[in-house]
Amino acid sequence: MYDFDMLVLGSGPGGQRAAIAAAKLGRRVAVVDRRDMIGGVCINTGTIPSKTLREAVLYLTGLSQRDLYGQSYRVKEEITVADLGMRTRHVVGREIDVVRSQLARNHVTVLPGTGRFLDPHTVGVTSGGPDEHAGRETKVSAERIVIATGTRPARPDSVAFDDRTVIDSDGIIHLERIPESMVVVGAGVIGIEYASMFAALGTKVTVVERRERMLEFCDLEIVEALKYHLRDLAVTFRFRETVAAVERRGGGAITVLESGKRIPADTVMYSAGRQGMTDGLNLEAAGLTADRRGRIAVDGHYATEVPHIYAVGDVIGFPSLAATSMEQGRLAAHHACGEPVARMAELQPIGIYTIPEISFVGRTEDELTEAKIPFEVGVSRYRELARGQIIGDSYGMLKLLVSPDDRSLLGVHVFGTGATELVHIGQTVMGCGGTVDYLVNAVFNYPTLAESYKVAALDAMNKMRQVARLTELTRDPSTGPPDAPSRPEDAPATAAEPGE
Repeated sequence: MYDFDMLVLGSGPGGQRAAIAAAKLGRRVAVVDRRDMIGGVCINTGTIPSKTLREAVLYLTGLSQRDLYGQSYRVKEEITVADLGMRTRHVVGREIDVVRSQLARNHVTVLPGTGRFLDPHTVGVTSGGPDEHAGRETKVSAERIVIATGTRPARPDSVAFDDRTVIDSDGIIHLERIPESMVVVGAGVIGIEYASMFAALGTKVTVVERRERMLEFCDLEIVEALKYHLRDLAVTFRFRETVAAVERRGGGAITVLESGKRIPADTVMYSAGRQGMTDGLNLEAAGLTADRRGRIAVDGHYATEVPHIYAVGDVIGFPSLAATSMEQGRLAAHHACGEPVARMAELQPIGIYTIPEISFVGRTEDELTEAKIPFEVGVSRYRELARGQIIGDSYGMLKLLVSPDDRSLLGVHVFGTGATELVHIGQTVMGCGGTVDYLVNAVFNYPTLAESYKVAALDAMNKMRQVARLTELTRDPSTGPPDAPSRPEDAPATAAEPGE
């Protein structure tokens, strides 16, 4: 007889959802995590603190209102770490309470401490800090086990981190002051998010990236728009550059590049990927192994090579998003409990909380071009929308990639205010098999940013109409223009509809 039907290692988004899903299916469930890490990395050091910091930066700097009130506009002239930390601590505290309440409400037992496998069905739980094993170890057995331990920032062995001058992304929330200058090593999602935040605060930021461009998985036009905006905030980019060494000096550090460039800064932040937190799990005792990045291989149901042990979230690798981790946890729990469940939908939105933010779903122009799939582009710019003028966003844009064959949406890419919210409209249309015609004929509230879908859809439709008209004229010059998709007859023409 096992102590629990399911034991979950880690209480982040994936672990929490797995535990609650199993509990709702009537199973006896327990979660193992340290007292100071309830909610996981997501709530304590990662997603929630960083996104809260972003909101505090946007508000206190007045950055989003400067188109209306002038470039010198600020809500608070001297912004301190305390100003930023106050909002972060409040939100993190509330979120931890929510997680504790949800676990308690669903009768999930919380076992405080760190866990390690003793055998495939038994975990030893030791109370104490993350590096302490002096406390008494309690043995807990379970029929099914879910590993959801998440990741930590990867730290290259060649870099001497001191958590003050040379830091990783977790160290951002512990800064004692806002640095006047910063070098960000790595132009991935986390690196660019923090680079944009500190640039908005007035920090002179230099981004060093060994690749030719940043955010390679994003639409090139969207990335170029972000790059232009960041350069306007005095961000310097050093692409195709590799860091050779970081030399700490009194009050700062010098980043030495292999090309010979030397970049002085108050703070150097490394964003060199993340490492799975599996080294303390004693995976060998369970018959499991992890790769060099600490990631565990799983099948389509998130089961490991040991059938009754599952793994979800960042610890299994891509896409390593809180949103996908939650769904993975739910699906793994249902499969472990023998409950029928559909697999995760292929359409998964990506949200990047830079300033301004980026979000997309579906394919990019480069992907479609490489696959030789024809497409038409429809674009709407916030400056053409009444809502864009009201909120002072003159740079935002929404782009639709439309199939000229069946008029389906192949991709939706948004840059600007509310991008991570707006993208879900396109995701829903795509997921339901809708076409650009739906967006053309739909009525959107006015004034809203959502109206950008109709404007972009009309733009794409007009381009397709023009191609159809020229094709028909080429085929038979004596005939008139062909029947083509158009706006309903009673729909008024507006200046916001491109090409009308």
